[in-house]
Amino acid sequence: MDLSTKLTVLVSTEITSLVGRGECNAACLPADAVIIGFGDIGEPIVSVIAQSDLADTVYDDLVVLAIGRPACIRLFGLMPRLSGRWYLPADLRGLGRKLVAVEGEGEVADMLRAARSMELLCGLFAALVAKKMVEVRGATTLTEQDIGRVAKAHEMVTENWQERLTVSSVAQRCGLNKAKLTRGFRELYSCTIPEALTERRLERARELLAQSDLPVSSIAYRWGYANNASFTRAFVRRFGATPTEIRRRESDAVHVCAMLAHA
Repeated sequence: MDLSTKLTVLVSTEITSLVGRGECNAACLPADAVIIGFGDIGEPIVSVIAQSDLADTVYDDLVVLAIGRPACIRLFGLMPRLSGRWYLPADLRGLGRKLVAVEGEGEVADMLRAARSMELLCGLFAALVAKKMVEVRGATTLTEQDIGRVAKAHEMVTENWQERLTVSSVAQRCGLNKAKLTRGFRELYSCTIPEALTERRLERARELLAQSDLPVSSIAYRWGYANNASFTRAFVRRFGATPTEIRRRESDAVHVCAMLAHA
């Protein structure tokens, strides 16, 4: 690979990825492109700029994705904010590392790079739509380093919600004191850590109600509720219906879909 120019991967006429250190070959970029730079991949930062602003800012980015603006809207229904910077979830950083360290050589490696570039792009836009990335915009009292630590805490809550996490344990693991973590979590995610854990557990409980025949009491106990009454109150606050009503609705919906499929 040329040390002064990134390796160019032509995914399609509207999408190009560039891998490695060095400058971007502007001649290979789609017209009117949005440029997405992924830093060192190990660092949880992704930046978005307009093609007209393309400069040395992406020189050190190990992965750069360029997608035409019309394709952004057509494929993903979203135009990311230009000049925006976000903290990446761990799964997207993992996809970036796989794109950089492609196995094999020649045509096989080229195919893998193209496929992983598209997977990374789709994952990025899915995370943006789902609001799973924290945008660094200065609307917080935290430093950028502490924003990264709060993002790590959010990732911990999202991925390890089955554990008996407490604010103290999360604060210790992400390197913040409880007060700063609590304030930062509310600033960035508009909720507390207990509220985020409750949300994730109730969402999983709803999935279990629809996908299994487990008694409501068993599902409630599994997610830390001492009794059906407290579980039902939390469930109604979140979904506007009791667990039994939700299970009935989901079951009816499945039956209707099955009837339509065989009609």
